Amino acid sequence: MNVLILGATGMVGQGVMRECLLDGGVARVVTLGRRATGTAHPKVRELVHADLFHLAPIEQELAGLDACFYCLGATAAGKSEAEYARINHDMTLAVAETLARVDPDMTFIYVSGMGTDSTERGRAMWARVKGRTENALLRLPFRAAYMLRPGIILPMHGIKSRTTLYRLFYSLMTPLYPALRALFPRAITTTEQLGQVMLRLARSGYSKPVLESADIASL
Repeated sequence: MNVLILGATGMVGQGVMRECLLDGGVARVVTLGRRATGTAHPKVRELVHADLFHLAPIEQELAGLDACFYCLGATAAGKSEAEYARINHDMTLAVAETLARVDPDMTFIYVSGMGTDSTERGRAMWARVKGRTENALLRLPFRAAYMLRPGIILPMHGIKSRTTLYRLFYSLMTPLYPALRALFPRAITTTEQLGQVMLRLARSGYSKPVLESADIASL
């Protein structure tokens, strides 16, 4: 497969990148973002593009890809709904609409979150926006699209979040992970498992387009 990763510098994206590089069935990994990942590997082609809302200058570089792993997003902390939606909805759709036009035979896999509100009418702002994003993505003419709703994601293999608050959370929670995984095995996943699940979806698909944490754990 030839795959595209957005958000490859983030915690989830790093995990997906690692699994893609280790997978013998992945021939080429294209990363797209506003800054380089710094990954030196023969499989990797890095596209650094300042404006992800307008991809026309690099459209040709996005052709011939089998799957997109969209791991890009921003926390809702300190943001208004308009600010949060611009990054997590508007930019996501700008990228996805371009890819659906350039590569309609692509499988698009979006990392959402546990508690996302498909009705778009709930009280939680972030959940409404994520729900609106998921619904819009599922309407695009991709070969297939899957929405992943993981719960707590445990970073592995030295991977760290870029967000200070999240890094603090993970450092405090690390001693508790064995007990939490034993108590809530279907609510906790790892960056490794998430990357492997995304590759499996790109290859084999799944029986439904929205995968909750329990679905992720079962794959």
